[in-house]
Amino acid sequence: MASKNSALRPVIRLRSTAGTGYTYVTTKNRRSTPDRLVVRKYDPVLRRHVDFREER
Repeated sequence: MASKNSALRPVIRLRSTAGTGYTYVTTKNRRSTPDRLVVRKYDPVLRRHVDFREER
């Protein structure tokens, strides 16, 4: 049962586009967002908000 759930909501890493190397780890729904995710989040290395892109 757990394998079906993980196939629908895979664990992804969001890497900072600022080049600091900071990452967030989260899950996403593959049906509602099939494309790569881009989220604006806080980068504590730069101490400001930047875009974080999904990496595979």
